[in-house]
Amino acid sequence: MNSLRTATMRFAALASSSAGSLGKRDFTRSLWHMTKKPVTAGGSDHVTVLNLHKPSINCTCGCNVHTKCERELVEFLTEEIVAERKVQKGKTVPSTLDGFAVKLTGADVELTKQTDKEKVVVSFNVNHTVDSEEEPEINPNADKPDLGEMRSKPQFEVDIIKGNSTLSFTCSFLQGEAQEGEYNDVFSIDEMAIFEGEWNDKVYAVAGDVLDGYLYDLLINLLEEKGISQEFAEKLSDLATAHEHTSYIGLLEKLSKFTAGGK
Repeated sequence: MNSLRTATMRFAALASSSAGSLGKRDFTRSLWHMTKKPVTAGGSDHVTVLNLHKPSINCTCGCNVHTKCERELVEFLTEEIVAERKVQKGKTVPSTLDGFAVKLTGADVELTKQTDKEKVVVSFNVNHTVDSEEEPEINPNADKPDLGEMRSKPQFEVDIIKGNSTLSFTCSFLQGEAQEGEYNDVFSIDEMAIFEGEWNDKVYAVAGDVLDGYLYDLLINLLEEKGISQEFAEKLSDLATAHEHTSYIGLLEKLSKFTAGGK
């Protein structure tokens, strides 16, 4: 998803020092208020940051209910939602993924595959999981700067359940590209545990980075045999990215409705 969401953070550095430092979501994920290219007296173009209206107390719509700030917020959100839907391009979360049934509960995602011998459950949460894959180089004179792709790469749990016993893995996506001589893995095992019944804080767990190297490789092979391959992890990231973006748009719509006074 080549989202416009990073634009605020990337172009904030081009603003004057009075603008202050901005976080990723201090304003918006889109270019709605971000850039224009006015022609200077010398005829050369340069990038500027549009100023947001300062909030004021009175609304000009005559409703005597909303402040001007609330009205401007709703107007902005309307534009922002349209921009985010254009970026979304109709991407939806599939109902199945490589034989796993997909269940969405708010920000939680659960993938389940059942066989005669066992059940495999992959679960994760998409909150705070989105970041740019790489730091793009911004050309301030470009009409359409490359802002980098935003992807969700959540930590995820894999539970292999046989009867009352569960072999559980906590896995994370690896950052950066593999160096020469390294495995080109997409994810790694952070932790492993095995327990009876429900998990609790008393269950012993071992960190993946202290496991014997050969044992670690065997466990990665076991996960692949159960359907949790490196290719599956890439698809899981695609699914998480789509769900996180849909959830973000839903949040904007709820905020707009709340600000407008709707129920």
